Amino acid sequence: MADTTADETAEKTKDEETKAAEPVDDLVTTQHTLTVKRRKLAYTAQTGRIVLRQEVKKDGKSEGHQAKAEVFLTAYTLDDADPGTRPVTFAFNGGPGSSSIWLHMGLLGPRRVLSGDVNDPVPPPYGLEDNPESLLAHSDLVFIDPVQTGYSRVTEGGESQPYTGFQGDVESVAEIIRLWVSRNQRWLSPKFLAGESYGTLRAAALAGHLQERYGLYLNGLMLISSVLDLGTLRFHEGNDLPYSLFLPTYAAIAHYHGRHGDRPLDDVLADAEDFASKELPWALSRGARLSTQDRTEAVQTLASLTGLSESYVDRVNLRIEHVRFFTELLRDQGKTVGRMDGRFTTWEPDGGVEHMSDDPSVSRIIGAYSAGFNHYVRAELGYENDLPYEILSTEVFKAWSYKEFEGRSVSVVDTLSAAMRANPHLQVHVAFGHYDGATAYYASEYVLSQLKIPEELRENIDTAYYPAGHMMYVHEPSRVQQSKDLGKFVKKASNR
Repeated sequence: MADTTADETAEKTKDEETKAAEPVDDLVTTQHTLTVKRRKLAYTAQTGRIVLRQEVKKDGKSEGHQAKAEVFLTAYTLDDADPGTRPVTFAFNGGPGSSSIWLHMGLLGPRRVLSGDVNDPVPPPYGLEDNPESLLAHSDLVFIDPVQTGYSRVTEGGESQPYTGFQGDVESVAEIIRLWVSRNQRWLSPKFLAGESYGTLRAAALAGHLQERYGLYLNGLMLISSVLDLGTLRFHEGNDLPYSLFLPTYAAIAHYHGRHGDRPLDDVLADAEDFASKELPWALSRGARLSTQDRTEAVQTLASLTGLSESYVDRVNLRIEHVRFFTELLRDQGKTVGRMDGRFTTWEPDGGVEHMSDDPSVSRIIGAYSAGFNHYVRAELGYENDLPYEILSTEVFKAWSYKEFEGRSVSVVDTLSAAMRANPHLQVHVAFGHYDGATAYYASEYVLSQLKIPEELRENIDTAYYPAGHMMYVHEPSRVQQSKDLGKFVKKASNR
């Protein structure tokens, strides 16, 4: 009898130790103020990791609500605001594999990184300042780092694979949104999603999933540097679509670097869009049936629009792949241009390389964002974690799975269309950068035109264009204007 009691005691002690090791939320709360147009906003910041749990079943029996991951977020809520009328925006970046640092510290948050721009780079050790243009003036903000980005991680002994894929990512981010809305009593607040790059594809998928799984209907989506169909930007054999859709972006970048003389940018873009929508798709579709004269004319036009040599355009068979373009445009100067933002340039050590060795539009600013956030999260938000903050995780990108789309293009066009039809109040704001070589603006326009919605719902979509790149807020005039545009959108779409 004594032995049995000892065994039970040992087992109980083991269970208690296991229970004690269970992860718990580690949110930290701090108070701050921000002055916006002589008005002082008092707000609360809450940052840390929320435990993501999943109900596990085995052989039809429940094994409990088990911790699977710890997701890092930063929330800003205006003090003494009415939650029934105060909007809340959930924001994230893309990648896949990117943390939310870019939208958080570059555009939307109450504090912002000083990274400089093309012609005024900021040297280390960089700095931070208040952001009076913050969307916090119009909406509470919740920045989410998907699993394996930022400080977000799977639990000890867990597997990251369920989260490094389209559906698992959507479901985990949706659950975090549901938890935050429920715990903070915000079901009756106007709700928005703001995504950038792959984050726009995630946002569109979430709009559908939140409606169908939880009955959580949104007021609006803010799609920044949008991509809703990856087929529009994947250059590979058998898919000629991107070669046409990226042409206006090539023309814009060539114009920025002086390849169009004193012609107005709008005129150059109009010519490029016209050729991209008519003659070029036809020429590419003809293949060997294209006459010598038609081919010569197509080569000449493409060369003129892109700033590349006719010889190069002819050698690549009229098909200008985007990284090749960034590498080729300024080869005669020993430089390459940025993919994320074609205004940036850097030296290329290998004059014969086909694909540039560095993207200056990332490498020139990532140091400022890393230094700014790593200081800010500890010194101002009071959160400490010895894990490295994963800004851009190449491991996540390499491991990402689109198994749900096997044999077809990765697209959320139908999902967003269905969400808008089911929720005719859903508003969509799309932001484009003319020099964005990652998610070309004309490709995004093409996808928006394919939404399967009635004509009256097209009035729910508004667009904004900026003379900048993928992170258009790096360009100061664009940042200020974009902040105004987003504030106006939230106010309009809140229906209050």
